[in-house]
Amino acid sequence: MGHLVAGVDCSTQATKVVVVDPETGLIRGMGRALHSVTGDHGARETDPSEWWVALRVALAHTGLARQIGALSVAGQQHGLVTLDARGNPVGRAMLWNDTRSAPAAEALVNTFGEAHWAELVGSRLTAAFTVAKWAWLRRNDPEKAAATAAIRLPHDFITERLTGSGVTDRGDASGTGWWSTKTGFYADQVLALPSVDLDPACLPTVLGPHEPAGQVRPAAATELDLEPGIVVGPGTGDNMAAALSLALSAGQPVISLGTSGTAYAVSERRPADPSGVVAGFADATGLFLPLACTLNCTLAVDRVARWLGLDREDVEPAEEVVILPYFDGERTPNLPAATATITGLRHTTTPRQILGAAYDGAVASLLEALEVVAKQAGGIELQAPLILVGGGSRGRAWRDAVGRLSGRPLLVPAAEELVALGAAAQAAAVWRGEDATLVARRWQLSRGTMIDAAPRDEDRMTQIRLVREAVVTSGLLARS
Repeated sequence: MGHLVAGVDCSTQATKVVVVDPETGLIRGMGRALHSVTGDHGARETDPSEWWVALRVALAHTGLARQIGALSVAGQQHGLVTLDARGNPVGRAMLWNDTRSAPAAEALVNTFGEAHWAELVGSRLTAAFTVAKWAWLRRNDPEKAAATAAIRLPHDFITERLTGSGVTDRGDASGTGWWSTKTGFYADQVLALPSVDLDPACLPTVLGPHEPAGQVRPAAATELDLEPGIVVGPGTGDNMAAALSLALSAGQPVISLGTSGTAYAVSERRPADPSGVVAGFADATGLFLPLACTLNCTLAVDRVARWLGLDREDVEPAEEVVILPYFDGERTPNLPAATATITGLRHTTTPRQILGAAYDGAVASLLEALEVVAKQAGGIELQAPLILVGGGSRGRAWRDAVGRLSGRPLLVPAAEELVALGAAAQAAAVWRGEDATLVARRWQLSRGTMIDAAPRDEDRMTQIRLVREAVVTSGLLARS
Protein backbone atom coordinates (compact mmCIF):
# COMPACT_ATOMS: atom_id res chain seq x y z
CA MET A 1 0.00 0.00 0.00
CA GLY A 2 1.25 3.49 -0.85
CA HIS A 3 2.51 6.02 1.67
CA LEU A 4 1.26 9.25 0.02
CA VAL A 5 -2.17 10.88 -0.21
CA ALA A 6 -3.86 12.48 -3.20
CA GLY A 7 -6.35 15.30 -3.50
CA VAL A 8 -8.48 15.81 -6.60
CA ASP A 9 -10.02 19.10 -7.73
CA CYS A 10 -12.64 18.55 -10.44
CA SER A 11 -13.31 22.17 -11.37
CA THR A 12 -15.39 23.67 -14.16
CA GLN A 13 -12.65 23.50 -16.81
CA ALA A 14 -10.03 21.04 -15.55
CA THR A 15 -9.26 18.21 -13.17
CA LYS A 16 -6.16 18.65 -11.03
CA VAL A 17 -4.45 16.12 -8.78
CA VAL A 18 -1.84 16.76 -6.08
CA VAL A 19 0.08 13.95 -4.43
CA VAL A 20 1.21 14.93 -0.94
CA ASP A 21 3.28 13.67 1.97
CA PRO A 22 0.62 13.18 4.68
CA GLU A 23 2.95 14.26 7.48
CA THR A 24 4.43 17.46 6.07
CA GLY A 25 2.01 18.47 3.31
CA LEU A 26 4.91 18.64 0.86
CA ILE A 27 3.66 18.22 -2.70
CA ARG A 28 5.44 15.29 -4.32
CA GLY A 29 3.67 15.39 -7.67
CA MET A 30 0.97 17.20 -9.64
CA GLY A 31 -1.13 16.48 -12.72
CA ARG A 32 -3.76 18.33 -14.71
CA ALA A 33 -6.15 17.57 -17.57
CA LEU A 34 -8.79 19.71 -19.27
CA HIS A 35 -12.44 18.99 -19.96
CA SER A 36 -14.82 20.85 -22.23
CA VAL A 37 -17.77 23.07 -21.38
CA THR A 38 -20.39 23.62 -24.04
CA GLY A 39 -23.61 25.57 -24.44
CA ASP A 40 -24.97 29.00 -25.22
CA HIS A 41 -27.96 31.13 -24.22
CA GLY A 42 -27.26 30.35 -20.59
CA ALA A 43 -26.45 26.65 -21.00
CA ARG A 44 -23.23 25.25 -19.51
CA GLU A 45 -22.76 21.50 -19.79
CA THR A 46 -20.08 18.80 -19.63
CA ASP A 47 -20.13 15.07 -20.35
CA PRO A 48 -19.36 13.49 -16.93
CA SER A 49 -17.24 10.83 -18.60
CA GLU A 50 -14.74 13.58 -19.38
CA TRP A 51 -14.15 14.03 -15.64
CA TRP A 52 -13.23 10.37 -15.29
CA VAL A 53 -10.89 10.46 -18.29
CA ALA A 54 -9.32 13.68 -16.97
CA LEU A 55 -8.76 12.03 -13.58
CA ARG A 56 -6.94 9.15 -15.25
CA VAL A 57 -4.74 11.52 -17.28
CA ALA A 58 -4.01 13.81 -14.31
CA LEU A 59 -3.09 10.87 -12.08
CA ALA A 60 -0.75 9.53 -14.75
CA HIS A 61 0.93 12.94 -15.03
CA THR A 62 1.87 12.81 -11.34
CA GLY A 63 3.93 9.66 -11.93
CA LEU A 64 3.04 8.57 -8.40
CA ALA A 65 -0.30 6.79 -8.73
CA ARG A 66 1.06 3.51 -7.33
CA GLN A 67 2.38 5.27 -4.22
CA ILE A 68 -1.02 6.66 -3.16
CA GLY A 69 -2.57 5.16 -0.03
CA ALA A 70 -5.65 7.39 0.23
CA LEU A 71 -7.39 10.00 -1.86
CA SER A 72 -10.37 12.31 -1.76
CA VAL A 73 -12.26 14.27 -4.39
CA ALA A 74 -13.38 17.90 -4.23
CA GLY A 75 -15.58 19.13 -7.03
CA GLN A 76 -17.45 22.08 -8.47
CA GLN A 77 -20.66 22.53 -6.52
CA HIS A 78 -24.31 22.30 -7.58
CA GLY A 79 -23.90 20.44 -10.89
CA LEU A 80 -26.69 18.07 -11.87
CA VAL A 81 -25.41 14.62 -12.89
CA THR A 82 -28.20 12.26 -13.90
CA LEU A 83 -27.56 8.50 -13.99
CA ASP A 84 -29.60 5.65 -15.45
CA ALA A 85 -30.38 2.36 -13.72
CA ARG A 86 -26.94 1.00 -14.70
CA GLY A 87 -25.12 4.00 -13.24
CA ASN A 88 -24.26 5.56 -16.60
CA PRO A 89 -24.78 9.28 -17.28
CA VAL A 90 -28.06 10.24 -18.92
CA GLY A 91 -26.61 12.86 -21.24
CA ARG A 92 -24.51 15.84 -20.25
CA ALA A 93 -24.35 17.32 -16.75
CA MET A 94 -25.76 20.78 -16.11
CA LEU A 95 -23.03 22.80 -14.42
CA TRP A 96 -23.34 25.26 -11.55
CA ASN A 97 -23.15 28.27 -13.89
CA ASP A 98 -25.93 27.09 -16.20
CA THR A 99 -28.50 29.88 -15.83
CA ARG A 100 -31.35 28.27 -17.81
CA SER A 101 -32.76 27.14 -14.47
CA ALA A 102 -33.32 30.71 -13.24
CA PRO A 103 -37.10 30.68 -13.88
CA ALA A 104 -37.38 27.31 -12.16
CA ALA A 105 -35.49 28.69 -9.15
CA GLU A 106 -37.83 31.65 -8.87
CA ALA A 107 -40.88 29.42 -9.15
CA LEU A 108 -39.54 27.22 -6.36
CA VAL A 109 -38.78 30.24 -4.17
CA ASN A 110 -42.32 31.49 -4.65
CA THR A 111 -43.69 28.14 -3.52
CA PHE A 112 -42.51 28.56 0.08
CA GLY A 113 -41.19 32.12 0.18
CA GLU A 114 -37.63 33.34 0.61
CA ALA A 115 -37.53 33.19 4.41
CA HIS A 116 -38.82 29.62 4.53
CA TRP A 117 -36.22 28.35 2.05
CA ALA A 118 -33.41 30.09 3.94
CA GLU A 119 -34.58 28.69 7.26
CA LEU A 120 -35.02 25.15 5.90
CA VAL A 121 -32.04 24.56 3.59
CA GLY A 122 -29.87 27.50 4.66
CA SER A 123 -30.13 29.42 1.40
CA ARG A 124 -32.54 31.26 -0.82
CA LEU A 125 -32.47 29.34 -4.09
CA THR A 126 -30.78 30.72 -7.20
CA ALA A 127 -30.29 29.21 -10.65
CA ALA A 128 -27.11 27.50 -9.44
CA PHE A 129 -28.80 25.14 -6.99
CA THR A 130 -29.27 21.54 -8.06
CA VAL A 131 -32.97 21.42 -7.21
CA ALA A 132 -33.65 24.24 -9.69
CA LYS A 133 -31.73 22.41 -12.42
CA TRP A 134 -33.69 19.22 -11.77
CA ALA A 135 -37.00 21.12 -11.92
CA TRP A 136 -35.86 22.73 -15.20
CA LEU A 137 -34.90 19.33 -16.63
CA ARG A 138 -38.23 17.74 -15.71
CA ARG A 139 -40.07 20.53 -17.49
CA ASN A 140 -37.85 20.89 -20.55
CA ASP A 141 -36.47 17.38 -21.12
CA PRO A 142 -38.98 14.97 -19.57
CA GLU A 143 -37.53 11.95 -21.42
CA LYS A 144 -34.12 12.49 -19.84
CA ALA A 145 -35.73 13.04 -16.44
CA ALA A 146 -37.78 9.85 -16.79
CA ALA A 147 -34.63 7.87 -17.60
CA THR A 148 -32.92 9.12 -14.45
CA ALA A 149 -32.56 6.56 -11.65
CA ALA A 150 -30.02 8.46 -9.55
CA ILE A 151 -28.78 12.02 -9.14
CA ARG A 152 -25.26 12.93 -8.13
CA LEU A 153 -23.07 16.01 -7.80
CA PRO A 154 -19.80 16.10 -9.76
CA HIS A 155 -17.65 14.99 -6.83
CA ASP A 156 -20.18 12.26 -5.96
CA PHE A 157 -20.00 10.91 -9.52
CA ILE A 158 -16.24 10.45 -9.36
CA THR A 159 -16.31 9.02 -5.83
CA GLU A 160 -18.94 6.50 -6.91
CA ARG A 161 -16.88 5.45 -9.93
CA LEU A 162 -13.96 4.90 -7.55
CA THR A 163 -15.77 3.01 -4.78
CA GLY A 164 -19.15 1.86 -6.08
CA SER A 165 -20.81 3.75 -3.20
CA GLY A 166 -23.45 6.43 -3.79
CA VAL A 167 -22.33 8.93 -1.18
CA THR A 168 -21.77 12.64 -0.71
CA ASP A 169 -20.83 14.95 2.17
CA ARG A 170 -22.73 17.64 4.06
CA GLY A 171 -20.72 20.48 2.49
CA ASP A 172 -21.59 19.64 -1.11
CA ALA A 173 -25.09 18.43 -0.16
CA SER A 174 -25.82 21.88 1.29
CA GLY A 175 -25.63 23.33 -2.23
CA THR A 176 -28.40 21.17 -3.66
CA GLY A 177 -31.45 22.92 -2.19
CA TRP A 178 -32.96 19.61 -1.07
CA TRP A 179 -30.71 18.92 1.93
CA SER A 180 -31.41 20.82 5.14
CA THR A 181 -28.60 22.46 7.11
CA LYS A 182 -31.13 22.72 9.94
CA THR A 183 -31.98 19.03 10.29
CA GLY A 184 -28.99 17.37 8.64
CA PHE A 185 -31.33 15.33 6.41
CA TYR A 186 -32.92 15.57 3.00
CA ALA A 187 -35.96 17.86 3.07
CA ASP A 188 -39.01 15.74 2.28
CA GLN A 189 -41.22 18.77 1.66
CA VAL A 190 -38.84 19.91 -1.11
CA LEU A 191 -38.56 16.48 -2.71
CA ALA A 192 -42.37 16.16 -2.69
CA LEU A 193 -43.00 19.41 -4.59
CA PRO A 194 -44.78 18.75 -7.92
CA SER A 195 -41.95 20.36 -9.90
CA VAL A 196 -39.36 18.19 -8.11
CA ASP A 197 -41.14 14.89 -7.36
CA LEU A 198 -37.96 13.05 -6.40
CA ASP A 199 -37.61 9.80 -4.46
CA PRO A 200 -34.90 10.27 -1.79
CA ALA A 201 -33.62 6.81 -2.75
CA CYS A 202 -32.28 8.47 -5.92
CA LEU A 203 -29.94 10.63 -3.84
CA PRO A 204 -26.58 9.75 -2.27
CA THR A 205 -26.06 8.98 1.41
CA VAL A 206 -24.64 12.00 3.24
CA LEU A 207 -21.45 11.15 5.13
CA GLY A 208 -19.92 12.95 8.08
CA PRO A 209 -16.61 14.83 7.75
CA HIS A 210 -14.47 11.88 8.88
CA GLU A 211 -16.37 8.97 7.35
CA PRO A 212 -14.69 7.12 4.47
CA ALA A 213 -16.62 6.70 1.24
CA GLY A 214 -15.09 3.26 0.85
CA GLN A 215 -12.13 1.75 -0.98
CA VAL A 216 -11.08 1.87 -4.61
CA ARG A 217 -12.64 -1.04 -6.48
CA PRO A 218 -10.34 -3.36 -8.45
CA ALA A 219 -11.83 -2.31 -11.81
CA ALA A 220 -11.35 1.38 -11.06
CA ALA A 221 -7.84 0.72 -9.76
CA THR A 222 -6.94 -0.98 -13.02
CA GLU A 223 -8.30 1.92 -15.07
CA LEU A 224 -6.45 4.53 -13.02
CA ASP A 225 -3.30 2.50 -12.27
CA LEU A 226 -3.98 2.75 -8.55
CA GLU A 227 -3.55 0.06 -5.92
CA PRO A 228 -6.94 -1.55 -5.24
CA GLY A 229 -8.35 -1.09 -1.77
CA ILE A 230 -6.89 2.35 -1.04
CA VAL A 231 -9.06 4.53 1.19
CA VAL A 232 -11.34 7.17 -0.37
CA GLY A 233 -12.53 10.11 1.75
CA PRO A 234 -16.07 11.49 1.61
CA GLY A 235 -15.00 14.38 -0.62
CA THR A 236 -16.66 17.77 -0.60
CA GLY A 237 -17.40 20.88 -2.65
CA ASP A 238 -14.55 22.97 -4.02
CA ASN A 239 -15.18 25.94 -1.74
CA MET A 240 -15.32 23.73 1.33
CA ALA A 241 -12.04 22.04 0.37
CA ALA A 242 -10.29 25.40 -0.10
CA ALA A 243 -11.53 26.55 3.31
CA LEU A 244 -10.33 23.30 4.86
CA SER A 245 -6.86 23.67 3.34
CA LEU A 246 -6.46 27.07 5.02
CA ALA A 247 -7.47 25.67 8.44
CA LEU A 248 -9.62 28.76 8.90
CA SER A 249 -10.76 29.84 12.32
CA ALA A 250 -14.30 31.19 12.62
CA GLY A 251 -14.59 34.70 11.19
CA GLN A 252 -11.45 34.77 9.03
CA PRO A 253 -12.50 36.42 5.73
CA VAL A 254 -11.52 34.93 2.36
CA ILE A 255 -11.94 36.11 -1.21
CA SER A 256 -11.20 33.70 -4.04
CA LEU A 257 -10.43 35.13 -7.48
CA GLY A 258 -11.06 32.50 -10.13
CA THR A 259 -13.25 32.12 -13.20
CA SER A 260 -15.94 32.93 -10.69
CA GLY A 261 -15.33 34.87 -7.48
CA THR A 262 -16.28 33.87 -3.97
CA ALA A 263 -16.30 35.57 -0.57
CA TYR A 264 -16.67 33.43 2.53
CA ALA A 265 -15.82 32.79 6.17
CA VAL A 266 -16.16 29.75 8.41
CA SER A 267 -18.94 30.21 10.96
CA GLU A 268 -20.07 28.38 14.07
CA ARG A 269 -23.53 29.88 13.53
CA ARG A 270 -25.85 28.38 10.92
CA PRO A 271 -26.49 31.05 8.26
CA ALA A 272 -29.92 31.64 6.72
CA ASP A 273 -29.97 34.68 4.42
CA PRO A 274 -33.41 35.16 2.77
CA SER A 275 -32.00 37.79 0.38
CA GLY A 276 -30.05 35.13 -1.51
CA VAL A 277 -26.78 37.08 -1.44
CA VAL A 278 -25.21 34.55 0.93
CA ALA A 279 -25.52 30.81 0.45
CA GLY A 280 -25.72 29.12 3.84
CA PHE A 281 -23.46 26.18 3.13
CA ALA A 282 -22.17 23.60 5.54
CA ASP A 283 -18.39 23.17 5.55
CA ALA A 284 -16.19 20.07 5.47
CA THR A 285 -15.49 20.01 9.22
CA GLY A 286 -18.92 20.10 10.88
CA LEU A 287 -19.32 23.90 10.94
CA PHE A 288 -20.79 26.25 8.32
CA LEU A 289 -19.48 28.26 5.38
CA PRO A 290 -21.61 31.32 4.52
CA LEU A 291 -20.51 32.17 1.01
CA ALA A 292 -21.35 34.63 -1.73
CA CYS A 293 -20.42 33.86 -5.33
CA THR A 294 -20.07 36.02 -8.42
CA LEU A 295 -20.16 34.48 -11.90
CA ASN A 296 -17.90 37.12 -13.46
CA CYS A 297 -14.39 37.41 -12.08
CA THR A 298 -11.04 36.69 -13.76
CA LEU A 299 -12.59 35.38 -16.96
CA ALA A 300 -14.60 38.59 -17.40
CA VAL A 301 -11.60 40.85 -16.78
CA ASP A 302 -9.42 38.80 -19.13
CA ARG A 303 -12.09 39.13 -21.81
CA VAL A 304 -12.00 42.92 -21.53
CA ALA A 305 -8.20 42.86 -21.72
CA ARG A 306 -8.34 40.77 -24.93
CA TRP A 307 -10.91 43.07 -26.50
CA LEU A 308 -8.66 46.03 -25.80
CA GLY A 309 -5.47 44.26 -26.87
CA LEU A 310 -3.90 44.77 -23.44
CA ASP A 311 -1.94 42.63 -21.05
CA ARG A 312 -4.09 41.89 -18.00
CA GLU A 313 -1.69 43.89 -15.78
CA ASP A 314 -1.68 46.95 -18.07
CA VAL A 315 -4.13 49.13 -16.12
CA GLU A 316 -4.62 52.75 -15.09
CA PRO A 317 -6.97 54.29 -12.50
CA ALA A 318 -10.45 54.17 -13.98
CA GLU A 319 -11.45 57.74 -13.07
CA GLU A 320 -15.13 58.10 -14.12
CA VAL A 321 -15.42 54.79 -15.97
CA VAL A 322 -17.60 52.12 -14.35
CA ILE A 323 -18.01 48.61 -15.70
CA LEU A 324 -20.50 46.09 -14.39
CA PRO A 325 -18.94 42.96 -15.98
CA TYR A 326 -22.01 40.72 -15.99
CA PHE A 327 -21.14 38.90 -19.23
CA ASP A 328 -22.65 35.58 -18.07
CA GLY A 329 -25.54 37.03 -16.08
CA GLU A 330 -24.74 37.37 -12.39
CA ARG A 331 -25.38 35.52 -9.17
CA THR A 332 -24.32 38.25 -6.70
CA PRO A 333 -26.24 40.43 -7.16
CA ASN A 334 -28.84 37.89 -8.30
CA LEU A 335 -29.30 38.96 -11.94
CA PRO A 336 -29.20 35.72 -13.98
CA ALA A 337 -30.42 37.42 -17.18
CA ALA A 338 -28.11 40.43 -16.89
CA THR A 339 -25.72 41.70 -19.51
CA ALA A 340 -22.64 43.84 -18.90
CA THR A 341 -22.71 47.62 -18.98
CA ILE A 342 -20.13 50.41 -19.18
CA THR A 343 -20.57 54.07 -18.31
CA GLY A 344 -18.46 57.18 -17.85
CA LEU A 345 -16.59 57.18 -21.19
CA ARG A 346 -15.05 60.37 -22.55
CA HIS A 347 -12.90 61.25 -25.56
CA THR A 348 -9.93 61.24 -23.19
CA THR A 349 -10.67 57.78 -21.73
CA THR A 350 -7.83 55.31 -22.31
CA PRO A 351 -8.09 51.55 -22.86
CA ARG A 352 -6.08 51.05 -19.67
CA GLN A 353 -8.68 52.99 -17.68
CA ILE A 354 -11.43 50.79 -19.12
CA LEU A 355 -9.52 47.68 -18.04
CA GLY A 356 -9.01 49.19 -14.60
CA ALA A 357 -12.77 49.73 -14.38
CA ALA A 358 -13.37 46.04 -15.15
CA TYR A 359 -11.19 45.06 -12.19
CA ASP A 360 -12.98 47.52 -9.92
CA GLY A 361 -16.42 46.31 -10.96
CA ALA A 362 -15.59 42.67 -10.31
CA VAL A 363 -13.92 43.40 -6.95
CA ALA A 364 -16.68 45.73 -5.74
CA SER A 365 -19.28 42.97 -6.10
CA LEU A 366 -17.16 40.61 -4.02
CA LEU A 367 -16.48 43.15 -1.28
CA GLU A 368 -20.13 44.09 -0.97
CA ALA A 369 -20.94 40.40 -0.77
CA LEU A 370 -18.34 39.94 1.96
CA GLU A 371 -20.16 42.51 4.08
CA VAL A 372 -23.30 40.37 3.95
CA VAL A 373 -21.25 37.23 4.65
CA ALA A 374 -19.95 38.94 7.80
CA LYS A 375 -23.49 39.52 9.05
CA GLN A 376 -24.47 35.91 8.42
CA ALA A 377 -21.32 34.62 10.10
CA GLY A 378 -21.89 36.75 13.18
CA GLY A 379 -19.05 39.07 12.24
CA ILE A 380 -15.57 38.67 10.80
CA GLU A 381 -12.28 39.34 12.50
CA LEU A 382 -11.68 43.08 12.21
CA GLN A 383 -7.92 42.83 12.67
CA ALA A 384 -7.39 39.73 10.56
CA PRO A 385 -6.06 40.15 7.05
CA LEU A 386 -8.29 39.40 4.11
CA ILE A 387 -7.02 36.10 2.70
CA LEU A 388 -6.77 36.27 -1.08
CA VAL A 389 -6.72 32.99 -3.01
CA GLY A 390 -7.38 31.72 -6.53
CA GLY A 391 -5.52 32.36 -9.76
CA GLY A 392 -6.23 36.08 -9.68
CA SER A 393 -4.48 36.46 -6.33
CA ARG A 394 -1.14 36.13 -8.15
CA GLY A 395 -1.84 39.23 -10.23
CA ARG A 396 -0.64 42.69 -9.17
CA ALA A 397 -3.71 44.42 -10.61
CA TRP A 398 -6.06 42.14 -8.71
CA ARG A 399 -4.18 42.65 -5.45
CA ASP A 400 -4.13 46.41 -5.95
CA ALA A 401 -7.87 46.55 -6.66
CA VAL A 402 -8.81 44.41 -3.65
CA GLY A 403 -6.48 46.29 -1.31
CA ARG A 404 -7.61 49.74 -2.48
CA LEU A 405 -11.34 48.99 -2.40
CA SER A 406 -11.30 46.96 0.83
CA GLY A 407 -8.88 49.00 2.91
CA ARG A 408 -7.74 45.79 4.62
CA PRO A 409 -4.34 44.11 4.87
CA LEU A 410 -4.07 41.14 2.52
CA LEU A 411 -2.59 37.68 2.99
CA VAL A 412 -1.80 35.77 -0.20
CA PRO A 413 -0.93 32.15 0.64
CA ALA A 414 2.10 30.77 -1.17
CA ALA A 415 0.41 27.41 -1.71
CA GLU A 416 -1.50 26.93 -4.93
CA GLU A 417 -4.18 24.33 -5.76
CA LEU A 418 -5.82 24.85 -2.38
CA VAL A 419 -8.94 22.91 -3.39
CA ALA A 420 -6.92 19.80 -4.23
CA LEU A 421 -4.79 20.27 -1.10
CA GLY A 422 -7.93 20.49 1.04
CA ALA A 423 -9.10 17.21 -0.46
CA ALA A 424 -5.68 15.70 0.26
CA ALA A 425 -5.88 16.85 3.89
CA GLN A 426 -9.26 15.16 4.17
CA ALA A 427 -7.84 11.96 2.67
CA ALA A 428 -4.94 12.00 5.12
CA ALA A 429 -7.30 12.54 8.05
CA VAL A 430 -9.65 9.72 7.11
CA TRP A 431 -6.75 7.36 6.40
CA ARG A 432 -4.83 8.07 9.60
CA GLY A 433 -7.76 8.75 11.95
CA GLU A 434 -6.90 12.42 12.46
CA ASP A 435 -8.88 15.63 12.44
CA ALA A 436 -8.72 17.21 8.97
CA THR A 437 -8.35 20.75 10.29
CA LEU A 438 -5.38 19.68 12.42
CA VAL A 439 -3.80 18.04 9.38
CA ALA A 440 -4.18 21.23 7.34
CA ARG A 441 -2.85 23.31 10.22
CA ARG A 442 0.22 21.09 10.43
CA TRP A 443 0.81 21.60 6.70
CA GLN A 444 0.70 25.41 7.20
CA LEU A 445 -0.86 26.09 3.82
CA SER A 446 -1.95 29.61 4.78
CA ARG A 447 1.63 30.91 4.96
CA GLY A 448 2.40 33.52 2.33
CA THR A 449 2.84 37.17 1.43
CA MET A 450 1.45 39.88 3.71
CA ILE A 451 0.43 43.18 2.10
CA ASP A 452 -0.15 46.20 4.32
CA ALA A 453 -3.55 47.91 4.34
CA ALA A 454 -4.15 50.81 1.96
CA PRO A 455 -6.72 53.58 2.56
CA ARG A 456 -10.15 52.34 1.50
CA ASP A 457 -11.46 54.13 -1.60
CA GLU A 458 -14.98 54.81 -0.35
CA ASP A 459 -15.74 57.21 -3.21
CA ARG A 460 -15.04 54.56 -5.83
CA MET A 461 -17.19 51.96 -4.07
CA THR A 462 -20.04 54.46 -3.86
CA GLN A 463 -19.65 55.38 -7.53
CA ILE A 464 -19.93 51.73 -8.61
CA ARG A 465 -22.90 51.06 -6.33
CA LEU A 466 -24.83 54.08 -7.62
CA VAL A 467 -24.27 53.08 -11.24
CA ARG A 468 -25.49 49.55 -10.54
CA GLU A 469 -28.59 50.81 -8.73
CA ALA A 470 -29.39 53.14 -11.61
CA VAL A 471 -29.10 50.53 -14.36
CA VAL A 472 -30.92 47.86 -12.35
CA THR A 473 -33.79 50.26 -11.71
CA SER A 474 -33.93 51.20 -15.40
CA GLY A 475 -33.97 47.58 -16.52
CA LEU A 476 -30.99 48.09 -18.83
CA LEU A 477 -29.10 45.11 -17.40
CA ALA A 478 -31.67 42.55 -18.53
CA ARG A 479 -31.63 40.82 -21.87
CA SER A 480 -34.57 41.62 -24.08
